[in-house]
Formats: sequence, C-alpha cells, structure tokens
Amino acid sequence: MGTTTFSGPIKAGTINETTGSTLGSNVKNTGHVTMVQGKDVNITGASANTNIAVIPANSQVLFVHVDVTTVSNDSNAATFSVGTTSNATAFTAAANCKALGRTSQSAAALGLMSNVGSSDIKVVGVFTGTDGDGNTGAITTSVTYAQDNGLQRTFTIV
Repeated sequence: MGTTTFSGPIKAGTINETTGSTLGSNVKNTGHVTMVQGKDVNITGASANTNIAVIPANSQVLFVHVDVTTVSNDSNAATFSVGTTSNATAFTAAANCKALGRTSQSAAALGLMSNVGSSDIKVVGVFTGTDGDGNTGAITTSVTYAQDNGLQRTFTIV
C-alpha cells in the first residue's frame, strides 16, 4: 500500500468560514485532522530508552497510550514510561510491564499536552527491567496529536 506525506497541518471539511447561520450551507465545519505516531517496543533484557515519535512544534497532544501486549518475565519489577529526553515520565507514569493492560497520559502531562511549544519535541519510551533477565515482553505505544491546530498559546487576564 502506498503512503502520502503532507508537510503541514491538514484541515478537513467543506465550509472554511462562517458567513451565515445555516448548518451545512454557510457555517464553518472544518477541523484539523488528527495524527498518530507510535512504535512497537520489545521490552526484554536490560533497561533502555526508545525513540517513539517526534511531535511538530505548536501541536496539541490528545492521547498517549502504552499497551502491554506481551508481559515481561523479568524476575522482579519491569516498567515502561513515555516522556521526553529531559523528563522520562512527562506523559505517563511508569507502567507495570508484568500485566496486560493500557496506561494513558497522566494528569501531570496536561500542560505539555496542550502545547508542545515552539520547537519539535522528541517523545521517548523508557523501559526499566529491574534485573534485566527477562526474555519476553512487548508493548505498543501511540501518541495522537493535532498538528499546529491554531490554538492561541498565551493569554493575559486582566
């Protein structure tokens, strides 16, 4: 299957500007298309960092998910978190890799999610195998975002 690459935010809908009050005729119905980047990660052996995605500047992150699809058999604790190069748990707390399940973004991530800032950010996954002796384990990570969706980033309340 072929793929198509676009260089900027994609908007979908048939009416770009509101010029009246009739739905389907002259009321704006365009919106930004959501994007997803993710990665399947093998979580065996020693602790490691994995590059998950690069999110474009001014994007709004909508969801971050960590799905444990094959449990780790590390003899002690095994965890996986999603963050940035400067904060390993910026999006999710360390999730237990020894049980099937989904972990989503934490409330603490909401500030970063509403605006990734004026520069692209690298999203990383951090696997911590306590003993590093596990030989099974896999997760799927996904980061869903709206690319530069025009949200105003700075507000002054007086």
